[in-house]
Parts: sequence; C-alpha cells; structure tokens
Amino acid sequence: MNFQYSVFRQTTVVNALGMHARPAAVIAGMAQDAGGNIWLSDGKSIVDAASIIEILSLGAVTGTKVSIFAEKEEDSALADKIKNFFDVGFGENENK
Repeated sequence: MNFQYSVFRQTTVVNALGMHARPAAVIAGMAQDAGGNIWLSDGKSIVDAASIIEILSLGAVTGTKVSIFAEKEEDSALADKIKNFFDVGFGENENK
C-alpha cells in the first residue's frame, strides 16, 4: 500500500486483553473525526483506523507495537490522543 502521511506516532498494546471490539470502536470513532485519513500498522499490515473491522484484523495482542499514521498535520493532536488511549491500556488495566 502506497500512502503519504505527515504525522507518525508509535505505541504498544499494553492491556491484558489486547485489541478487542470496545477499544477498536473508540479508536474508529476518534479516527472518523480526523480531517484526513488515519492508519494503524503492526509492521505487517496497514489498516484504516476509522474501521473497527480493519483494526480488529490486525489481531494486536498484548505487546504488539503499533504505528499510528495521520495523513494531515492538523490531525497531530488526534494521533496523540489515539496514542495516549493505547498507552493507558484502553482504560482497562487494573492497578496492581
């Protein structure tokens, strides 16, 4: 897939359950608010972050490194928001 992007962020799936439907839906909802396209990649596949099904197709388990690409510079803050959502374990990690 050939694409151009202005913004790049990298994160890791840290929650115990990995990527599943609820966080995929939240990420897709955020990506749909973007001024341009947002993509996620696990290093093997690149998927449209506005699609729950495509996000789930990555099969991202705990420990998977995920790259976030945004087509437009104006979506930099949105890329940060998506990265932060990954970084906090989708709000699912319990305090030990």
